[in-house]
Amino acid sequence: MAELRLRGLRKRYAGGVEVLKGIDLDIPDGEFTVFVGPSGCGKSTLLRVIAGLEDLDEGEVQIGGRSVGALDASQRGVAMVFQSYALYPHMTVEQNMGFALKMAGESRAAVRERVGQVAEVLRIAHLLQRRPRELSGGQRQRVAIGRAIVRRPQVFLFDEPLSNLDAALRVQMRLELARLHRELGTTMIYVTHDQVEAMTLGQRIAVFNAGQVEQVGTPLQLFEQPATRFVAGFLGTPTMNFLPLPATAEAPAMDLARAGITLPGAATAGPLTLGVRASHLQLVAPDQGLAACIELVEHLGDQVIAHARLVADQPPLAVRLPADARLPSPGDRVGLRMQAERIHLFDAQGRALAA
Repeated sequence: MAELRLRGLRKRYAGGVEVLKGIDLDIPDGEFTVFVGPSGCGKSTLLRVIAGLEDLDEGEVQIGGRSVGALDASQRGVAMVFQSYALYPHMTVEQNMGFALKMAGESRAAVRERVGQVAEVLRIAHLLQRRPRELSGGQRQRVAIGRAIVRRPQVFLFDEPLSNLDAALRVQMRLELARLHRELGTTMIYVTHDQVEAMTLGQRIAVFNAGQVEQVGTPLQLFEQPATRFVAGFLGTPTMNFLPLPATAEAPAMDLARAGITLPGAATAGPLTLGVRASHLQLVAPDQGLAACIELVEHLGDQVIAHARLVADQPPLAVRLPADARLPSPGDRVGLRMQAERIHLFDAQGRALAA
């Protein structure tokens, strides 16, 4: 078993800066969990705490039902793949992958057999006698992953392993990692700031913000039912549109009704923010929705994003259009209507309300 239980994890750096603020999280055995969030939110620090590379100030880490806080990194049954490949340049691929086993006292025959098996899984068996300088970035990352796999850990930890690769290679490696998880069935935790990686790889995603977990759920749950404005704005491309209602409600309430929105009576007591995704907005005639002006039209191949401004001092709203739609031009006056059942409302603290 390799279930992870994290309870009350706190970590402070010099000067009293708290980077982990009481993390509680359960990761079931065999799950592919992604930690996602902006730079500096604490996700990589948490990964290093799990690995035993950082000490905790408070809290407990359990792996497979065993408290590992007093154990060295080598005794925790985890293997970590870093952003940098960290391969020994003077060793071959085979020697790099088998080095940990050799240091653990495994026989040469056992090391060669295990490395060969893993190389076949990763499709790098033909590279075993090459050195790192003779490999592409994607091949080096496979070697780094293979070096972790040969140890047969209970948990794999990935710290932004694809960030040094170009866009096309990142897509290919995401597919390889997903396939690898299906074949191995081992618990994997993957850290990234890239929400596309998070949404495509994670069976569950933990969204981090300022040292705390904002929300945990499946990609679809987080996308469709964000618990906070932060989660709503972090996941999705283009990012969710936000309308501060006090600012737009100076316009008569009928304006919102023309956009297809009726606010629940209880929700109007305090300042609210309305959130709506680009795919849930529609361009209509100016007199049939919220009056707006087109500022920019982006052509993105199979889709078009129109940016329409409602109020001069607020960001424009993104509207997703089909590529074959009749497209507006910058300067056009339009109306905006929203799918009422797909809007989100957030209170002054950024918490989601029932729409």
